[in-house]
Amino acid sequence: MSSSLGVSVEKIDALSEYANSPLYSEVEKLALEFADAMTITGREVSDELFAQLQGFFDDDALVELTATIAWENASSKFNRALRVPSQQLWKR
Repeated sequence: MSSSLGVSVEKIDALSEYANSPLYSEVEKLALEFADAMTITGREVSDELFAQLQGFFDDDALVELTATIAWENASSKFNRALRVPSQQLWKR
C-alpha cells in the first residue's frame, strides 16, 4: 500500500534497518522508534523519546500517531488470536 502512496520500494525494503538507513528522515526514524517502543514486548516509551517526539509533533499529531500505532497493534493481535489470515497487502 505504501508504494501506491509514493513510498519508494527501496525505502520499504529498508524498513527493518530504518535506524541506520539514510533513506529515512530524522522524524521518520523517531516515529518508527516510537512504534517499536509501543509494539515490542518488554519495551516502553522512555521520557527521553517522548520529549523528542514533542519536539516534532504537536499534541494533536502525537495523539493521532499514538492512536494509529495502537490501532495497528490491536488489529494485529485480534487477527492473530482469531486466526484471520493475512490479506497479503504488504506484497508488491
